[in-house]
Amino acid sequence: MREGRVVIDPNILAGKPIIKGTRMAVEFILELLANGWTNDQILQNYPQLTKQDILAALSYAASLLKEERIYYLPQER
Repeated sequence: MREGRVVIDPNILAGKPIIKGTRMAVEFILELLANGWTNDQILQNYPQLTKQDILAALSYAASLLKEERIYYLPQER
């Protein structure tokens, strides 16, 4: 998590990871990016965010994927 920008508080958005000092969920920022929004569009529409916040959201998601493990189960025939 870049410089502590992503935090989890059970009292905010049911404990979803958010950008510190906001109610902006990491999930929401990732959805915007996945839907083709540019960093500039996000920053124009959500002025409480910074470019570093967007990078922190991406970094947080990448760290979760690095920890993900996939186990294949043998198929029955």
